[in-house]
Amino acid sequence: MDQVQIFDVSLRDGLQNEPVVLPTATKLEIARRLVSAGYRDIEVTSFVRPRLVPQLADAADLVRMLPKAEGVRFWALVPNQIGLDRAIDAGIQNVCTFMSASETHNQKNVNRTVRESLAGLERVIGSASSQEMGVRAYISTVFGCPFEGDVPVSQTVPIARALLDAGADVVVLGDTTGMGTPMQVKNVVRTLVDEGIPLDRIGLHFHDTRGTALVNAFAAFQEGARMFDGSTSGVGGCPYAPGATGNGSSEDLIYMFHAMGVDTGIDLDIACDAGRMLEEALGREL
Repeated sequence: MDQVQIFDVSLRDGLQNEPVVLPTATKLEIARRLVSAGYRDIEVTSFVRPRLVPQLADAADLVRMLPKAEGVRFWALVPNQIGLDRAIDAGIQNVCTFMSASETHNQKNVNRTVRESLAGLERVIGSASSQEMGVRAYISTVFGCPFEGDVPVSQTVPIARALLDAGADVVVLGDTTGMGTPMQVKNVVRTLVDEGIPLDRIGLHFHDTRGTALVNAFAAFQEGARMFDGSTSGVGGCPYAPGATGNGSSEDLIYMFHAMGVDTGIDLDIACDAGRMLEEALGREL
């Protein structure tokens, strides 16, 4: 049976822009339910400045209290070396980095040029890799930028190659505002592979702004991609990308792949239970 890996981002990417700040205990219970459902890769927090993202100010405490589960990898986003140092001190074993393929979005997001971000992340990734940490390197606005419009794949290829050469295990291509289309997704994945980026080192992160997250995931699957991000109940979006409402839903991905006879290793009913708990905690329907 064919298999895919679903990487759940709800506890970090999902919560970072929510007006409600969830208690650490609630986040831990959601993490436990995600583990019970069968998720093996879960992004739980971010080591950014607490005043910038108060929803994730408990990052160190959360990491130290995460359940011990064999075969499960918990991940945290780190923006720079300071964030990586904090993550290491807290005991996290796997980290995510981020930058944009678009100059304008990168400037608005991290106040750096693409070249400056890449140079900084090469050092961060090298430092993490030297300590045998897992690293996923995210590239935002691969399929379109809310400020610049189309982003040529030629801008993504050298960034992806440099991040992998620096020591990242996977590069994750982000459709930050849901502008991507199936044929575009196919072209981007195919081009990266043609340029020497292995399929097993390419992940996809789709937003459902225009209702295309699932069909884009299917298009990437047809091209051989097998790693997909999802967010429980579709919660979340990038605070620095206008119109970036809604991550692709983990539950929808699971349902689609199971209907195709593709194994995810995840129990859909338990995954939906986690979604209901998240809705109750946030006090709104997702």
